[in-house]
Amino acid sequence: MSIIIPANSAVGGGFEVANSIRFDDGSSSYLQKSASGGNRRTFTFSTWVKRSALGGGSSGYNTFFSSDEQATNSFRLTFSSDSSDDKLMTYFYTGSQQMQLITNRLFRDVSAWYHIVVAVDTTQGTSSNRTKLYVNGVQETSFSTETYPSQNLDMSVNQSGAPNRVGAGTSLYFDGYMSETVLIDGQQLTPTSFGEFDEDSGAWKAIDVSGLTFGTNGFYLNYENSSELGTDANGGTTLSETNVTAVDQSLDTCTNNACTWNPLKFWNRSGTLQKVSFDNGNLRAIFDDNGYNEYAFASIGVDTGKWFCEMKAEDITATGNTRIGVLNMDYTGTGNPGDQSTSVSYLADGQKRVGGSNSSYGASYTNGDIIGVALDVTNNTVTFYKNGSSQGSISITANTLYTFYSEDYASGGNKEISANFISPAYAISSGNADGNGYGNFEYAVPSGYLSLCTKNLSEALS
Repeated sequence: MSIIIPANSAVGGGFEVANSIRFDDGSSSYLQKSASGGNRRTFTFSTWVKRSALGGGSSGYNTFFSSDEQATNSFRLTFSSDSSDDKLMTYFYTGSQQMQLITNRLFRDVSAWYHIVVAVDTTQGTSSNRTKLYVNGVQETSFSTETYPSQNLDMSVNQSGAPNRVGAGTSLYFDGYMSETVLIDGQQLTPTSFGEFDEDSGAWKAIDVSGLTFGTNGFYLNYENSSELGTDANGGTTLSETNVTAVDQSLDTCTNNACTWNPLKFWNRSGTLQKVSFDNGNLRAIFDDNGYNEYAFASIGVDTGKWFCEMKAEDITATGNTRIGVLNMDYTGTGNPGDQSTSVSYLADGQKRVGGSNSSYGASYTNGDIIGVALDVTNNTVTFYKNGSSQGSISITANTLYTFYSEDYASGGNKEISANFISPAYAISSGNADGNGYGNFEYAVPSGYLSLCTKNLSEALS
């Protein structure tokens, strides 16, 4: 049995995180709280992040925490703007760089959750102790740029009137997920205040932080209040929301890592990569109007078990050129992936396509329809549902590593299909979980089928 799951996936047992927030840099979304005069020399910021895009994103940086007293007085925690490296960077700028740490290490896994801590205490006598950067419980010590702040330097974090911002800097937006976000005002803490190494796997995992002392401007965001995702779970002032709605609450968390579209996998068409664009946390695939079939591949592959997802036709061709289905995750050929012998798909014109051949199947679908895909790689079948109604079972090839996919041949403008692997990036009117209690789907999950997330995968592996 082989199941391809994201690297650094969450481990089972212990403290469970219920929700995360999904930031989309194209929507310019963020949370903000103005400081009221706290400790500008000593503070700690901790959060779990799952990136959705590499490079600097559309805004030039992928900033997930900042504090700006003014344009020339800025603190940042960000992934670097150079799309060729994707390093982790923190800095404080007041007309010139007063502090700057840029890792040599790259952070290019868009399927993994990273725990990142920056801990500052400029009162320390040793310069390298004044700013410490940690990833997954381990201190970063190898930097391409390494400039520490002068002793007793006041930074903009916790400065009276300065906005402490989550998910952005000034016009510099984060693209991805965040969970268990904490600001500590007045203490320089180590990662063990926020996480621990799992006794069995050795993986770094989250712990309950509710008992910490957060200080004057500190906060704890667990993103469990969908009506106000900026709610401080410690009881402090709610962070204001900009371009954030209840739809941005996600079940994809640092303790239950979920499947998304994989922005790093493309179809190689005769030496030319046919690239699909993604947004909304890698849940919406945007097929470019370039005259070719384009494919979106899910990030997790399975060859055992029963798995379910929903895909919404946001803006499709509504012909046989729009296809939703399953295929061999290992496929690397130059022919159309949807034509390979192991592929099975449900076409918008109501036909099915099996191994490159079309035949009659079910009802046609169009914009607004939701297609359920029930993949049974134990009994070698796939069943498609249109708005909750089964269109019938189709046989698939045994002993194949399958993944979900969607495809479109865009014409007359870009086309869009959104996936829901555990929670949607679009509004739904219902709310259905799988048999293990995971997921938030528009229609009932077929009996015995599960959403693609690490909690369910751990059971399949056991």
